[in-house]
Amino acid sequence: MTSTERIQTDRLRERVAEDLRRARERSTLLTDAVDDDDLVRQHSRLMSPLVWDLAHIGNQEELWLVRDVGGRDPVRHDIDDLYDAFQHPRADRPSLPLLNPAEARGYVREVRDKVLDVLERSPLEGRPLVERAFAFGMIVQHEQQHDETMLATHQLRKGAPVLHAEPPPPAAPLPAREVLVPGGPFTMGTSAEPWALDNERPAFGVDLAPYWIDTVPVSNGDYLAFIDAGGYDDPRWWSESGWAHRMKASLSAPRFWERDGDRWVRTRFGVVEPVPLDEPVVHVCFHEAAAYAKWAGKRLPTEAEWEKAARWDPASGRSRRYPWGDDDPGPQHANLGQRHLRPAPVGAYPAGESPLGVRQLIGDVWEWCDSDFLPYPGFRAFPYKEYSEVFFRGDYKMLRGGSFGTDAAAVRGTFRNWDHPIRRQIFAGFRCARDAERP
Repeated sequence: MTSTERIQTDRLRERVAEDLRRARERSTLLTDAVDDDDLVRQHSRLMSPLVWDLAHIGNQEELWLVRDVGGRDPVRHDIDDLYDAFQHPRADRPSLPLLNPAEARGYVREVRDKVLDVLERSPLEGRPLVERAFAFGMIVQHEQQHDETMLATHQLRKGAPVLHAEPPPPAAPLPAREVLVPGGPFTMGTSAEPWALDNERPAFGVDLAPYWIDTVPVSNGDYLAFIDAGGYDDPRWWSESGWAHRMKASLSAPRFWERDGDRWVRTRFGVVEPVPLDEPVVHVCFHEAAAYAKWAGKRLPTEAEWEKAARWDPASGRSRRYPWGDDDPGPQHANLGQRHLRPAPVGAYPAGESPLGVRQLIGDVWEWCDSDFLPYPGFRAFPYKEYSEVFFRGDYKMLRGGSFGTDAAAVRGTFRNWDHPIRRQIFAGFRCARDAERP
């Protein structure tokens, strides 16, 4: 190894160590914010007890980094089955003989100590799992993804507020309500991003017809107009499956909204407050998003349309890592990492807009796209089928861009999220698109 290569490897180790530290700091915040009774309680059958998430984070870190990358003896081989997400549905996890809060905290500390030693000794090259620290990046993203899941559990818990944050920055003026994306080819996915997960790979060409896309996500105020117009009571706006779900679930407004006299209020992490009309609507399912879009005379964008709007640079013809360029997200670019505990007003973060002028594509709210979860051409499962492959061709719909609860390490212009079209506990909103005629 040359001196330059050694310096680059040392810098990579420093970055990994910092990302691991930051993820654990967030996990600790989310679990230390409540007492042990709250940690072991199941706040919704859709979610695990917080203490399960914590120990699961440690178990995945042990499996991949301590045992596989490090070749070390197991720390707790006896709990592998308990924390295998595919063996135990979330609804059943409270009945398992889980580690108690003290045991879980001790376990994740012990695993992390061993992982940091493995990091110092690993060459970070050779087999694909360790090349450019991929396994470490995978585990960083895994922990941050569970941190967002735990944040969603906090939103579902009853009781006094325990999480606090400063408000997001204000909106900046918008030059237009929607932006025309020219037709033609662009490169979707990635073959170069070192920590990209298997479903983001490989890069491939897509040729799209021209289309219009909203400059910002749909706001609470815009969505309220749909409610006031009787949108939830008119089957014209809903797909057959969407209307069936709307009736079965008695949907009448976004989750956590309630009528209070002549106004709407929402509950946000234990705080009851008037619905802010200028924020992106959040906690709506795919069916609600699609119904609103049809009512508005538009539609939801496809996944490819979303990504082209987020990444394509018309000046160079290439696809960027992020809407603003190739630099990692900074606080001026996007609302990420539960820094503000709410979406920013629509029009915020002008420094994060795409070359076409589309804003808030990263952070604030996950955005529903009208595409199924399918593999890209040339897809190869890595390092295990259960991350992506087992979910392909289910009833899942795509979500792109991350939310205010997503960490910068766990989102990028190519990152793909997916969920059932009825899910509302996630921090999901949407923006609309419409067809444009070719010139």
